[in-house]
Amino acid sequence: MAVGLKDRLDECRTCRAPEPYLFLPLGDHAPAQMLIAPDQIDKPQPSFPLNAQACLSCGLIEVADQIPPDFFRHYLYVPSGAATMHSHFEGLAGVLTEMADGGLIVDIGCNDGLLLSACNRLGAKTLGVDPAENIAALARERGVEVHVSYFDPETAAELRAERGAAKAIVTTNTFNHIGDLHTFMKGIVTLLDDDGVFVIEVPRAKELLEHNEFDNVYHEHVSEFSLLSIVKLGEFFDLDVVDVHRLPHIHGGSMRIFMRRNSAGVPRRPIVAEMLDEEMASGMCDVGSYKALVERVENIGSELRNILADFKAQGLKIAGYGASARGNTLITYYGIGTQYLDFLVDKNSLKHGYYSPNTRIPIKPVEAIETEKPDVLFVLAWNFFDEIKEQQSAFLARGGKFIVPLPTPRIVAS
Repeated sequence: MAVGLKDRLDECRTCRAPEPYLFLPLGDHAPAQMLIAPDQIDKPQPSFPLNAQACLSCGLIEVADQIPPDFFRHYLYVPSGAATMHSHFEGLAGVLTEMADGGLIVDIGCNDGLLLSACNRLGAKTLGVDPAENIAALARERGVEVHVSYFDPETAAELRAERGAAKAIVTTNTFNHIGDLHTFMKGIVTLLDDDGVFVIEVPRAKELLEHNEFDNVYHEHVSEFSLLSIVKLGEFFDLDVVDVHRLPHIHGGSMRIFMRRNSAGVPRRPIVAEMLDEEMASGMCDVGSYKALVERVENIGSELRNILADFKAQGLKIAGYGASARGNTLITYYGIGTQYLDFLVDKNSLKHGYYSPNTRIPIKPVEAIETEKPDVLFVLAWNFFDEIKEQQSAFLARGGKFIVPLPTPRIVAS
């Protein structure tokens, strides 16, 4: 473990309540996006304890931030690999462009520019911020201006001096990567205009708890947010949650949260209280809810290994679909390696030719499903299963089967 980094949190990173409850120690994992190059396959990987904790005061599910500095300077995830995300970001671009009303839109963690390119097509004024130079280059190819840096108060002050205050700041599936949220939020209030809006899209912890989505816990995802946790975080910075949208089909169940300065005088929409009440009713602040989740997670692992072992005993070839970070958590924790999976496929060409962390399974293009003809696809990117099933009609037509691991294991053959 890197010097000075702890494997457990002693306070909640949003509300700062002491001693979050450790409910699922997942063991030692290499960072889920740290794929292995062919010339490194025989060398050990750095690994860190992955301990899932829950704040019983606000419902935040969190892990300690153990990623070494500058890890995200080179990154391998891009949202454009999923057709679902194209249409999703087209819709979000419309929302942001209308709310900014000609003012600056800043996307923190802009990745390959998929969202901001959609904003640009609507005539918006935009700027991306991302620490990964390799991904920023992809965004620039889409015509997106990118400031390559981690986002912090110093970066925020620099951008405000150069570009003026932002009417809309957005971060999609990036807020959950931030270890020091309070410093990050100081940057937000530095850059945000007095009447601006801060928009956060993240998976929702309630869905993780209810749908057994432990695979969304990994070192790069240091937080799974409840709505209450973001409300409490905002209180430190004179920001309030004024609206929230449900996103049931994004990353296993997400939410889009709108925050404004209290001084702007924007009242909360009724959906905010409705979703906060849901969280309390679901037991997000109760120890028993997390104990029940752990029992379900263990049972799912046993069932999946039995299914895979049975198919292997029949002499069938099994490939994993999706060399995703969440998939790496699942196969690492469950001990699903090359004894079950012959290879993985992924649409992201940045991953081809590499091997999965921990389990060291080779990663190939999706076209390998046709050339190597596996009999079974174990769907690690299960949150995009409907899209995958539609795309793999030829695989189904020749008698192929899918194993969908979560929320509960199922075999799909037609």
